[in-house]
Amino acid sequence: MSRLEALVGELKKFYGTLPTPPSDPFQLFVWEVLSVHSAPHKRDAAMAALKRNRALTPDAMWKVAQKKLEDSVRLAGPYLEQRVSALRTGVDIFRRNPKLAPTIRGPLPGARKALKGMPQMGDGGAYRMLLFAANHCVLPVDARVSRVATRLGYGDEHSVFSKTARSVREAIAAELPEMLDVYRRAYLYFDHHGAATCTQADPRCGVCPLLRDCPEGLKRGPRETRR
Repeated sequence: MSRLEALVGELKKFYGTLPTPPSDPFQLFVWEVLSVHSAPHKRDAAMAALKRNRALTPDAMWKVAQKKLEDSVRLAGPYLEQRVSALRTGVDIFRRNPKLAPTIRGPLPGARKALKGMPQMGDGGAYRMLLFAANHCVLPVDARVSRVATRLGYGDEHSVFSKTARSVREAIAAELPEMLDVYRRAYLYFDHHGAATCTQADPRCGVCPLLRDCPEGLKRGPRETRR
């Protein structure tokens, strides 16, 4: 087992089993739209409401009454109009391209190209789609993942985030076996750790299960790690 796999294992012991994003491409797209500027419990409430209204396929969401759609999406929090607009745009993309799902499960260059233009996805959402719904061994790198990774010594920080993300991906790929479950666990636990403990402004190094293996945490010294 590599150092990185052992670190992920420690995080799993610390946090327990974490929920995973949907594996269906359209549902993962909806999950992404509802996640922006929303707390997980609010996003999940909105997803549950859409499920009750049977609106979690492109055709079903296309046909659902506007009020039912808005009432469900409103549970995710603010930016209702932007979310509904993004969902309608995404529905149109999925309906016009019924081969989108098999395309993103095909060769990676074509899969990435097919996801360009998907509303409110960005690079992070596209990589999550490729990892969780298209079964590609790629690592989504957002601010939380890059922070945890670079503090642990994986990759380098650059002024341009895309370069940081590339550096992190290369460093992690050099150590992880090319297995979907391994990549998915690494993303889920690094992302959650970055949100819950290894925060930007005030990391809780004193309770971090990775402190002994974290160059950044050890560098902060006793005063910082007691927080």
